[in-house]
Amino acid sequence: MGGTTEARQLGERLAVDRWYDAAISLAGRTADPKPQPLPARVGGFGGAEGLAAFLREKGVSLLVDATHPYAARISHNAAAAAASCGTPLLALRRPAWEPGAGDRWTCVANVAEAVKALGEEPRRVFLAIGRQETFHFERAPQHSYVVRSVDPVTPPLALPDVTAILSSGPFAEPDEVNLLTERRIDVIVAKNSGGTATYGKIAAARKLGLEVVMVERRKPIDVPTVSNCDEALERIHQWLSPVKDRGV
Repeated sequence: MGGTTEARQLGERLAVDRWYDAAISLAGRTADPKPQPLPARVGGFGGAEGLAAFLREKGVSLLVDATHPYAARISHNAAAAAASCGTPLLALRRPAWEPGAGDRWTCVANVAEAVKALGEEPRRVFLAIGRQETFHFERAPQHSYVVRSVDPVTPPLALPDVTAILSSGPFAEPDEVNLLTERRIDVIVAKNSGGTATYGKIAAARKLGLEVVMVERRKPIDVPTVSNCDEALERIHQWLSPVKDRGV
């Protein structure tokens, strides 16, 4: 179950390993996903029960949850489905970012709290949380917003001052410094996604002395977890006996 850089990296490693018959599932939230190194399935399963039925039908030996750290519902369904049909589950989760010297983080539990953390005085806000939860900021129309997402926000935000930027990472720190400066941003709202692809905005905020309202991750589901592809492959090799060599 993919959708992250790590899922793609793991897929590239498994695609050239003749011992494993692997495939990847994408939620379908991105209109034009990048080509995948493995056979891909796009779309939901119909909750935990639908996923469990899929695992049984395909005879899946191991389920790897390499979805986004904030895809909590998908991860919950994966854990429930795997448990119901006795399929081993491995979570691939990149470590969260940690604040360092010079960072000005205001940590909140969810996006609704991030709206409150912006305060009442008008500010220029850079939203870098994807598009699914941007509607919350319609409750704070006094601010000016720059919203960056891979796909357009639909329906468009009902705000008097909002600018959309359609782009996908990785984003380099110098480019983020230029963007934040040109747009005269006062504060960034971000999710603690971890990894390097989108860290540029965090480093840029530190350099410019900007506040970051950081939406923290939920408590992770208690399943076997690794933090990178090397660890994932090692665990896969430990758990699964090689399938019969098909000569591919």
